[in-house]
Amino acid sequence: MMEPSKHHQRHQNKTKKKWFLPLILSLLISTFLILLSVIVSSNSPSQRWHHHHRAPVPKEVVPRFVESKLKISPTSTHLVPRIAYLISGSMGDGESLKRTLKALYHPLNHYAVHLDLEASSKERLDLANFVRNEPLFEKFGNVRTVVKANLVTYRGPTMVTNTLHAAAILLNEAQDWDWFINLSASDYPLVTQDDLLHTLSSIPRHLNFIEHTSDIGWKEYHRAKPVIIDPGLYSVNKSNVFWVSEKRNVPTAYKLFTGSAWMMLSRPFIEYCIWGWDNLPRIVLMYYANFLSSPEGYFHTVICNADEFRNTTVNHDLHFISWDNPPKQHPHFLTVDDYQKMVDSNAPFARKFGRNEPVLDKIDTELLGQNAVGYVPGRWFSQANSSITNKYSGIRNITDLRPGPGAERLGRLINGLLSAENFHANQCS
Repeated sequence: MMEPSKHHQRHQNKTKKKWFLPLILSLLISTFLILLSVIVSSNSPSQRWHHHHRAPVPKEVVPRFVESKLKISPTSTHLVPRIAYLISGSMGDGESLKRTLKALYHPLNHYAVHLDLEASSKERLDLANFVRNEPLFEKFGNVRTVVKANLVTYRGPTMVTNTLHAAAILLNEAQDWDWFINLSASDYPLVTQDDLLHTLSSIPRHLNFIEHTSDIGWKEYHRAKPVIIDPGLYSVNKSNVFWVSEKRNVPTAYKLFTGSAWMMLSRPFIEYCIWGWDNLPRIVLMYYANFLSSPEGYFHTVICNADEFRNTTVNHDLHFISWDNPPKQHPHFLTVDDYQKMVDSNAPFARKFGRNEPVLDKIDTELLGQNAVGYVPGRWFSQANSSITNKYSGIRNITDLRPGPGAERLGRLINGLLSAENFHANQCS
């Protein structure tokens, strides 16, 4: 007779055999059905279409940022470039501004003129009427008055915002310019526009002529660390900037640069400052809202901290300016005694001129060849016919240039800058 424990073990083995075999069989059948369904579905028309049309899987997953869809605009392919000018002034500058505008005028270019709120309503209205009623401006429609005048405080950030305002107007209303030049009513050209356009037609249009340096020296203590307030940001009455008692540290998120407030900037860089696809132009603008003499640092700091533009700089402001040594806050007013130095500088512009300064007449006669009505004739102007009522109706081929000695002088300056051994070393250094 078997022992009870052995009998119980045999009974368990028989029970396992009864359910183990059906389990294995069901697993095999299930596996077969799954494989069959996969094979059938992979051969279906819809699955074959997805196989042939599905997007390729990238080897490396790249994060998708909106900034990656915004790129630098290409430069134009016009044989002759176009320039967008801002000419700005304040109280009493109306007549000087008109004179500078006429001396700079060319049908290919675009112009924004601005008298700030310190100028009287009468003076601003007189400028607007001059622009509206001048037959040449009416024919080509390329001169615009900034109707909503800004309050501009000397040495304050409102000078920067005024420049950005004019640049935005010119971007919005004029689609075909290549460079932006900011001037004041106390600036004046030393070459004709035919000279300037002819010379610029042979250089890359992404270049930015902006005098700059990262060696801010004494400006660190006297400008970067102090905090100033520009009443022009919130007041309708003009007054000087004022200081607050606290000081601040020099930025570490970006590097400060300083230089001349006068410059020639490429359209792609101006678009970046206005439409900026990253936040750098706006962050730097907020910082310079409390910086003394911000026009001498804002654009310089933006361009030299932007990877896309830091290698596009040419370290020159295209101006002849007479400074004390070391420089004081204001340059000298230029006179006849400075005439030959202006010519020898090969610069296309000079400043600062007093109102009706006699040396301007000498520049008009000897350098520009200005006519009796104040314009500087180029080949385009020679098509005008003063014997008919609409004397500008015969102007047609405005891209035909007549460069003169000024083009040779300017060519020497620009070729020297671009071919200098230290050209790259001077970029944002």
